[in-house]
Amino acid sequence: MNSKFAVIGLGVFGSAIARKLAERGADVMAIDESEEKVQRMAQDVPFAVALDATNKQALEAQNIQDMDAVVVSIGSSFQEMLLCVFQLQEMGVKKIIARAQGPVQQKILEKMGLQHILSPEQEVANNVVEQLTNPGVLMCVQLPDNYEIIEVEAPVKIIGRTLEDIGLRKKYNINLVTVLRKEGDGHHINGVPGPDSVVNNGDIILVFGKIKDINRFIEINA
Repeated sequence: MNSKFAVIGLGVFGSAIARKLAERGADVMAIDESEEKVQRMAQDVPFAVALDATNKQALEAQNIQDMDAVVVSIGSSFQEMLLCVFQLQEMGVKKIIARAQGPVQQKILEKMGLQHILSPEQEVANNVVEQLTNPGVLMCVQLPDNYEIIEVEAPVKIIGRTLEDIGLRKKYNINLVTVLRKEGDGHHINGVPGPDSVVNNGDIILVFGKIKDINRFIEINA
């Protein structure tokens, strides 16, 4: 049985999420007050509905309470987004994911008891900072409690060595998720590396750990 999701607010961000979910085969309901935005989305998702997402009765009429998750991305009015989130909470929606534009909005959503808050601007800022301070970093996802996942060009001093010899977990307290190896026109995932796997020149590694431990690993081996 396919997962059922609703995306409320069809700006650039909400539209992108709705389309991606639909591409993955999910049952997606895209919702916005704007008939024009709904019409644009209608060809890309199974269901597209124009309604006032702050109206509890209108939401109930679409069986929003039965969704596996609802993404709220109303960017035009924070007050409307808060009211929408409140209505969804009142309806007992299993999982609510809301987009915060800035730290003040994030704090307010946290006060409402929301556990899943997206801050795309902060994610972009984190990525830019990582790429400026560590030029080899290609992607960075910051996680709670000072953890992160980064995609980084294999540092010079680990090239030609086995993972066992490098000792990522033992020496640096970080975990290797996978290696992306250059093949043909791009990089491809090289499966789950074992201790005897050798890091080649041009490899990209995906690692997980505390920010300070990852930074130390990159500095020592640059």
